[in-house]
Amino acid sequence: MIGLMIMNRELIINELDRHFNDPKCELEYTKDYELLLSVMLSAQTTDKSVNDATRELYKKYDTLEKLDSLTENEISSYISRIGFHNVKSKYFKKIVSILKDIGYVPNDREFLESLPGVGRKTASVVLGELFDVPSFAVDTHVHRLAYRFGITSSHDDVISTEKKLKKYFKKNEYNRVNSQMVLFGRYICTSKRPRCELCNLKSICKEKKNGWPFF
Repeated sequence: MIGLMIMNRELIINELDRHFNDPKCELEYTKDYELLLSVMLSAQTTDKSVNDATRELYKKYDTLEKLDSLTENEISSYISRIGFHNVKSKYFKKIVSILKDIGYVPNDREFLESLPGVGRKTASVVLGELFDVPSFAVDTHVHRLAYRFGITSSHDDVISTEKKLKKYFKKNEYNRVNSQMVLFGRYICTSKRPRCELCNLKSICKEKKNGWPFF
């Protein structure tokens, strides 16, 4: 059983490396707080939508002090193309006000998760991207792929999925594999019409074993 798990793990890593050998965060940012804000905004929307909404905002208001001068309504007008923009503009304003007093994003999960609109996934992305802290941020793509790869069951929630992924992969693989899984789920192993013809993991895919019509 352990031997099979190791073999499957190597298959997964090789396939992820084949498609995304140099994985990069697709959110655009030049400052630590911009990444934090953009990850918060990306909940239930695409990175492209966030980039389209924040590109002008970050360029025009390029310091925490300048961002803090904006009202919630002004922030909302910039991010209006993003889902739940009215709620997110409130989170945005509060986060900026808090960070303005310290001037940077701390390498501190407890602090990050105390911020409005920031949960475990957002904190994990920030910790992994900014500080290279070994993390697994389980978004919808990672959650879906963990099941399809046979790492989790259909009953696993986000927390149990994170625990199983951390047990399955080596600690020094967490951030790279996490980024690769996001991209693989975004562009290849998509939710509704996965591009199975591009994937070499059919031998372990749970959906194939369930008789999925895409094979």
